[in-house]
Amino acid sequence: MERGVWQGRAWSADGCERSARCADGLTGPRVVRGRGVDEMPGDGVTTSKSRSKAGAGLKVERVWTTEGVHPYDEVTWERRDVVMTNWRDGSINFEQRGVEFPQDWSVNAANIVTTKYFRGAVGTPEREWSLRQLIDRVVATYRTAGEEYGYFATPADAEIFAHELTWMLLHQVFSFNSPVWFNVGTSSPQQVSACFILAVDDSMDSILDWYKEEGLIFKGGSGSGVNLSRIRSSKELLSSGGTASGPVSFMRGADASAGTIKSGGATRRAAKMVILDVDHPDIEEFVVTKAREENKVRALRDAGFDMDLGGADIVSVQYQNANNSVRVTDEFMAAVQSGGTFDLRGRLDGTVIDTIDAKPLFRTISQAAWECADPGLQYDDTINDWHTCPETGRITASNPCSEYLHLDNSSCNLASLNLMRFLRADGGFEVAKFVRSVELVITAMDISICFADFPTEKIGATTRAYRQLGIGYANLGALLMASGLPYSSDQGRSLAAAITSLMTGTAYRRSAELAGIVGAYDGYARNAEPHKRVMRKHAAANDEIKPSGTVATAVQREATRQWSLGNKIGDRNGWRNSQASVLAPTGTIGLMMDCDTTGVEPDLALVKFKKLVGGGSMQIVNQTVPRALRSLGYPEEQVEAIVEHIAEHGHVVDAPGLKPEHYAVFDCAMGERSIAPMGHVRMMAAVQPFISGAISKTVNMPEQATVEDVEKIYFEGWRLGLKALAIYRDNCKVGQPLSVAKKDRNAAVSVESVPAAVEKVVEKVVEYRPVRKRLPKKRPSETISFSVGGAEGYLTSSSYPDDGLGEVFLKMSKQGSTLAGVMDAFSVAISIGLQHGVPLETYVSKFTNMRFEPAGMTDDPDVRMAASVMDYIFRRLALDFLPYERRAELGIFTAKERAAQLAAEAEVEANTADLTAMASSAPVETRPEEPKTGPVAQPAQELRDVAAALPAPSVGSSTELLEAVIGKAADAPLCFTCGTKMRPAGSCYVCEGCGSTSGCS
Repeated sequence: MERGVWQGRAWSADGCERSARCADGLTGPRVVRGRGVDEMPGDGVTTSKSRSKAGAGLKVERVWTTEGVHPYDEVTWERRDVVMTNWRDGSINFEQRGVEFPQDWSVNAANIVTTKYFRGAVGTPEREWSLRQLIDRVVATYRTAGEEYGYFATPADAEIFAHELTWMLLHQVFSFNSPVWFNVGTSSPQQVSACFILAVDDSMDSILDWYKEEGLIFKGGSGSGVNLSRIRSSKELLSSGGTASGPVSFMRGADASAGTIKSGGATRRAAKMVILDVDHPDIEEFVVTKAREENKVRALRDAGFDMDLGGADIVSVQYQNANNSVRVTDEFMAAVQSGGTFDLRGRLDGTVIDTIDAKPLFRTISQAAWECADPGLQYDDTINDWHTCPETGRITASNPCSEYLHLDNSSCNLASLNLMRFLRADGGFEVAKFVRSVELVITAMDISICFADFPTEKIGATTRAYRQLGIGYANLGALLMASGLPYSSDQGRSLAAAITSLMTGTAYRRSAELAGIVGAYDGYARNAEPHKRVMRKHAAANDEIKPSGTVATAVQREATRQWSLGNKIGDRNGWRNSQASVLAPTGTIGLMMDCDTTGVEPDLALVKFKKLVGGGSMQIVNQTVPRALRSLGYPEEQVEAIVEHIAEHGHVVDAPGLKPEHYAVFDCAMGERSIAPMGHVRMMAAVQPFISGAISKTVNMPEQATVEDVEKIYFEGWRLGLKALAIYRDNCKVGQPLSVAKKDRNAAVSVESVPAAVEKVVEKVVEYRPVRKRLPKKRPSETISFSVGGAEGYLTSSSYPDDGLGEVFLKMSKQGSTLAGVMDAFSVAISIGLQHGVPLETYVSKFTNMRFEPAGMTDDPDVRMAASVMDYIFRRLALDFLPYERRAELGIFTAKERAAQLAAEAEVEANTADLTAMASSAPVETRPEEPKTGPVAQPAQELRDVAAALPAPSVGSSTELLEAVIGKAADAPLCFTCGTKMRPAGSCYVCEGCGSTSGCS
């Protein structure tokens, strides 16, 4: 990399030179127009090295380690082979044998660390092969920098600090965010931050700088966010007299750039956030951008184009590489509540461009989110009310996952604690160890800013001057379940609030102590009073916690002490950090720590897959479940019976001996007993007052949710004091694989239809029983010639006299004997399966969208594009032999059917427009709201017996297992690296197979 690109680093051949300065202020004032940072002088402070002389340095005491015993000597080590295969063809895409890990580390955690975090070319002596090397590389860098910048009183304290960090990392007590593992201690730039916020002004130079800066961040595998509200709207004039393009037009260029760069990263895919203020004149255009593109995806998919995530034709769709959010104000939300109007203002002089009704705009926002999950909301006044540095500038933007909210052109490095490591066997919480662990982690995180490099000079200057940190946690859902507390309960929320308050209170107390040793952050002098005000707000919120139970009471009592002590020290010393905590997704690092749940999330499901040494996997019930049952007082015999029931059914309903009042303890994000959307919102509201930043979390909503439900969630988020909120409705994204709507097997049915339903299901079981039904000697058949990507072939399909497909033969022209034999064997296998009752739709669902060469254009007017020969064959068979209803569920239509759908949609839209026009001129008639009828209770034990007798679908990940249990497709993309179905992690997704994420951590 060229000198000067990464700020503050002088390069040497071995990459070992340190940053020339740390937190020594800026070289001069920086002026940025608009609502962001106005100027950031260094406030006349001196460097960290000189400031450290004012204090005596930290005295570090042992918490986890034993004097005279190295942490590595306390564990049993073993050698393993890590071999990752390609999901498409079984070929090996990663192999490193003989890696070294502690015996109690799971196979999954070891695989992820080996493939993601070990540095050096595979197969060379320089390649890391042991967890010891990885931890030593990182911890040694932190210790050296801590000594260099005066953090420790003596070398002995530095050694204890290093041993404590090593022990905690070795035993999965906490983890730094991924960029630390990627970069620290290597010859690469020492980037430690995962979250970045950029700024863009109303000038072409600034817009082009935005493209460049974003690209540099993406190249490093991190994500960034930006608020485009300073760019003038398409309703305003340029200085030349022409009309401005507006921010939405410039989003296209940034989206294309991100789409190109994200695929070339060596570490992980990047992510981005785009924000627009609600008073921007182009707000309505911004709101509907992604919803319109989803309609395009649907039309192109139905026309036969490959619109799967990562498909060949998905690149024609715009705005898909960013999360979109609207920044709403209290004024706007109050206008929504009262039915009032709201002004849209020009960007140049603030004049009113248009006045609109607030409610219709709020409905448009909710409608778009209902259709495609974007935009989310960010609550501007709440965010800035908790801002510690308002004298420097307003908070206008966030990182892609919305947990980091601070100044423009800044960054934040993250670390997360594993809460389950602090849960005692008797159900108590290790309060003292938790406090000491937070102290150590915060100290390390602050040290990292001293040696860190940054992608731009502006980001480096702001981060060194304001030293934003983001300590957080994972495994909250597992902790609550193991403690016998329902996630959606007052008891669960009070314990979560108390732990979060204790974490942030301790972090700020240590930050104030560090300020006395190495100095307050550079921008503290001008922001001293607002910073103190926010600290008092946190402490006051802590006093409002109503703990339920002895554990929550003890935690909240210690939190009160930490806030009181920290504020006293801060009044004297100031604080070292302008921000201390966030709640990140903890995707890859959560898997590295063997966490059952990520961030603030509840458990995804009660069953999951566990990888085994030597390959393979097994389905297990989460280990949190038996621990929770024991906490609730169940004897071992009942625990075993309940666990067996969960393993068989995937839920606790009707589990033998389990009391119905305990069902709620085992409620999960998805499944038979899923947590209601408002339960997620209330948990966020419980912990938000104790987080410096915000919370990365998406509120999942069922497919049946209405636009009104989305409005309620967004409005309650504002009323309950959240800083940011996003929703996701099942099956709302048609551009993602396996997200096409399917009929819910568990849907409620009327009592009158039960006998017919049972009869129909029983008949299907008999029809598909494994008894071969041979074709008659003389049977109808047809042969189709086809061409896929230039490769020609012939498909012969034979059917039973009653028109059921029973035989397939496939012949490819110009082929060798090996391929001919493979095709013949494949045809025989499919034919035997069909004759034994395997439904054709099962083959169609498995083989469509399979991608390999040859692929591309076909000569079939009904299937214009094919991802492979297999994709074309089974689409053609579906069109020839499946009824319309089944094909509609699979998203396979003829050309005439697609044309008819488009015509019908256009006619409906035209009629709707006419009705809307008529309604706007007609008097409004108010009617009492009709009572909503709830779903009929699940009837007839016979239905459950028959459903249980049906063969279980093949599953390969926890998300796919969940789909098999609840009978529908979960909206999660396939991993770009290994092809495994990903699972939610905050507002992002994480792959359980290789650890790849779509966002932070």
